[in-house]
Formats: sequence, C-alpha cells, structure tokens
Amino acid sequence: LICRGLVSSASRPREDSWLKSLFVRKVDPRKDAHSNLLAKRETSNLYKLQIHNVKPECLDAYNKLCQEVLPKIHEEKHYPCALVGTWNTWYGEQDQAVHLWRYEGGYPALNDVMNKLRQNKEFTEFRKERGNMLLSRKNQLLLEFSFWNEPIPREGPNIYELRSYQLRPGTMIEWGNYWARAIRFRQDNNEAVGGFFSQIGQLYMVHHLWAYKDLQTREDIRNAAWNKPGWDELVYYTVPLIQEMESRIMIPLKISPLQ
Repeated sequence: LICRGLVSSASRPREDSWLKSLFVRKVDPRKDAHSNLLAKRETSNLYKLQIHNVKPECLDAYNKLCQEVLPKIHEEKHYPCALVGTWNTWYGEQDQAVHLWRYEGGYPALNDVMNKLRQNKEFTEFRKERGNMLLSRKNQLLLEFSFWNEPIPREGPNIYELRSYQLRPGTMIEWGNYWARAIRFRQDNNEAVGGFFSQIGQLYMVHHLWAYKDLQTREDIRNAAWNKPGWDELVYYTVPLIQEMESRIMIPLKISPLQ
C-alpha cells in the first residue's frame, strides 16, 4: 500500500506538468485522430499539393504544356477533381511550379481520377514530356482546417503567399486550437485563401495560403495585425511549435482559378 501510494503521488506532478505544457488545449488528441478533430466535417474534400522544380531552360515550355493540359482535366465532368490554383514561385526557390488540386469525395475520388488518367493517352504523353523538364518533384495529400476559408476562385491580379510550417510531432492540436482564434485577426482584407495540414507525404506540415494585391500590401496587412490586441500572444504561443518554416511568393498562371 505504501509503495502504491508513492507511485500514485509521484505520477501526479508529471501529469500536471504535461497538462500545463499543452497551453490552451480544447480537444483531447488521445480520443481521436487529429485529422478527425481538425478537418472540415461538412465536406470530404482531399487536396493534393504538387511542387515541381523545373529545369531553368524549360520553365516557359513547362508552363505552356500545363496550360494546354491541366484545364482539360479540371473541366472534365467525369473527373471528380478541380484545379484550385497553379503558380510559379516568384520569391523563394526559383524555377518552381506549384499546383493545388481538390478531390471532391476524398480518397475514392483520388483513386477514381488516377485510374481514369492512366487510360488517358494525352495525359500519359503529357507526363512523359513533363518529366523531361523536371529536376525533382514531390507531393502531399492534405485536409482543410475546419476554421479556414474554403479556397474559391477569385479575380486578380494578386500575388499569393504559401507559408509552410514543419511542426514538432505531437503539436498539431495545439496549432489548430491557436489558429482557430488567430484567423479572425487576418480576415479584414480578404487575404486568407485556405489552410491545410498534411496526411500523406511530409507529415506534421501545415500550409497557409494568402492573397495580396502586391508585396507592399502584404507588408501593410501583416504589420497591421500586430496592432490588434491578442495577435502578439497567439504568435508567442505558436512559434515554439515550429521546427522549420518557409515562405513562397507565387504568381498565378493564366489558367489558375485563383488569379
């Protein structure tokens, strides 16, 4: 009994310390996967983020090829997918293309599209020709955060910023709890386009997509957020959750629904 009491009392401080380290947790990640706790429940959308590093001498040809083929996939009614946006990185890693696709129906829709594209001779030729232009490529499958805007087509001209965060494993819930409050500080100028977290590919990745008229407007909007009470506190608590972060400033291609 004495030993049992010692074990019990010794475990309480550790448990209290662990609970305090979670800051302002609103959901318990031990009871469900964070994908179920943080994603939109009213939709079953799955997103694919593609990042292609293109040979510098091939970027113009690559863009031309994409602008010929990608709209056909986007507009084909038998493919349950939509091109959300397609860009070239302007500031950040150079000679880079970024594509964001939405699959309406989750993984079954993704499999349906992939199976149909394998039978599409034009797409097969497109992939071969595109492959000759690339240095490297990677993709991730993403879900939407429940508290972010749905990414919908918008008129331009705009520049887009893709801010990518590599979080420390186990901190996705904290990030979601804080940004569920933080996003209200960044809605005044309609700059918030979409927020996503990875499911397959590089894990514990978060992507925030923003739209601005130009770089100076971006600077003004971001600086203005610091004048709003509460923004500084939320930044203070989210920074320790980050291992790495990257910002890309991107220019949409002519075919991009996000202009």
